[in-house]
Parts: sequence; C-alpha cells; structure tokens
Amino acid sequence: MSMILSASVIRVRDGLPLSASTDYEQGTGVQECRKYFKMLSKKLAQLPDRCTLKTGHYNINFISSLGVSYMMLCTENYPNVLAFSFLDELQKEFITTYNMMKTNTAVRPYCFIEFDNFIQRTKQRYNNPRSLSTKINLSDMQMEIKLRPPYQISMCELGSANGVTSAFSVDYKGSGKISSAHQRLEPATLSGIVAFILSLLCGALNLIRGFHAIESLLQCYLLVYYTGWRNVKSFLTFGLICLCNMYLYELRNLWQLFFHVTVGAFVTLQIWLRQAQGKAPDYDV
Repeated sequence: MSMILSASVIRVRDGLPLSASTDYEQGTGVQECRKYFKMLSKKLAQLPDRCTLKTGHYNINFISSLGVSYMMLCTENYPNVLAFSFLDELQKEFITTYNMMKTNTAVRPYCFIEFDNFIQRTKQRYNNPRSLSTKINLSDMQMEIKLRPPYQISMCELGSANGVTSAFSVDYKGSGKISSAHQRLEPATLSGIVAFILSLLCGALNLIRGFHAIESLLQCYLLVYYTGWRNVKSFLTFGLICLCNMYLYELRNLWQLFFHVTVGAFVTLQIWLRQAQGKAPDYDV
C-alpha cells in the first residue's frame, strides 16, 4: 500500500529539528530510514532544494526554502507528484504560521511541535488521494517536477555524513554544481541588514563618482553571497574606499569623509562576522 509514513521540519543551517509527526511506524525498515533522516539533516546546507533518497522499500523526499527543510518518508510506490505537493503544503503553512525570526532563533529541538497537528491532518488527506481537494493544483506540480526533477541522492554521497569524503559536486538541473561558491552563509543579523542598507546609501551617494560607487556595491555583494577569499576581498575593498576618500579629501568635508570610511569599516566587520555555515551539530532527528 502506498502511503506517507512520517514528516519532519528541520532548520537547514544546523539540522535542528523544529517539528515532526509523532505517529510514525515502528517497523525495522522505518527505524533505519529515520537514521537517514538524521544523516541528511547534517547535509541540507550542501544539497539542492529538492531531493529524493531511495532506500529500498521507502523513499525520503525533501524540499528546502528560506532556511527550513521539509522532509517526509513514504513507501517506494507513493506517487512523486503527491509527495512533493504534500511537502509544498507543509512549507506554505509553516511559513504562514511562523516568521523567520522565530525559526532562526530557536534553540530547543522540536520547539514547534504543535505544528504536528497540521502535519497529521495533511498526511491523512494525502494518504487518501480520493479525498484530496487539490487535484487541480497537481498538474502544476507535475509540470514543475518534469521541468526540474528532484536530485537523486545516492547512498555513496550520503555516506559522507559518517566521514566518507564527498564534495556533492554533481550537476543538478536548475541548481548548478554544488560547490564552495554556492555555500550558504549564516542568517543575516539586524546589524548586517543595517550595514547592507548603509552600503547601498553610500553607493547611491557615490554614483556621480563612478568607480567609487562600485566599491560600495561590491561590499553589498560580499555581505550577501559567499565567494572564495571573501574576507581578503572585503579588506581590499575597504582599502580602496580609504584611498578614494583620501583622493577626494579636498572635495568633501570631514563629516562626509568620516561617514563613508566608518560605513566601509562597519560593512567590512559584518562581512567578516557573517561566515559560511559550519558543520551541523549532532541532533537526534
């Protein structure tokens, strides 16, 4: 019989379980699959946003968005389109119910366990497809999966969670090659957002200067995206800001010079503080 067995909501950056269904099966095969849940949770930041892991008689599917991953376990013959439509419903409801600030600052595992009520109701609907009221929307999901199919995770790749080297540097339609250039950064803090806005302001004020405006825009880019030698680039950019302001010494008053140099230093500090996401803690998912 094809059916959904369990589902979990997990924070991407560190694998912290935020919520999960509580009525999952207790069979040996299902318990083994829950170990794969734990292993996958440690690799979410390095994986595409839509994936499938086939584990014999069961499949694990998940989608990730806005720093949260929605993972489910189903039998191998459960329709793919229904599986990802189920995950899409979980995602929409979770985003509507909880804001990003709550999910980013959560400390305790399963601190949103009350979301299990929605998981249970949705799971019951999807385990009885005849009662589904979303048949019209399934055609859209079918087309999306056809155009951008889920990335198939192999057991060899999953083994890297236990110490086996794996770079996940494979081509994925719609996601490109997973490499350090696409590594995710830690969530932006309030000071980081302020730094981004101030840097944009400096860029706007420097538009008339041409090259001088590029430095502020480059700082914005380094603050948002992870690149190789990111910290070195940020310090070099700050050095250029200082040199340009020295060149413009006679055209600006001291307060203008102080503002631009201070903002440059502040943004450089925020770039240095906002590092790439590290290894996930060993939570019991």
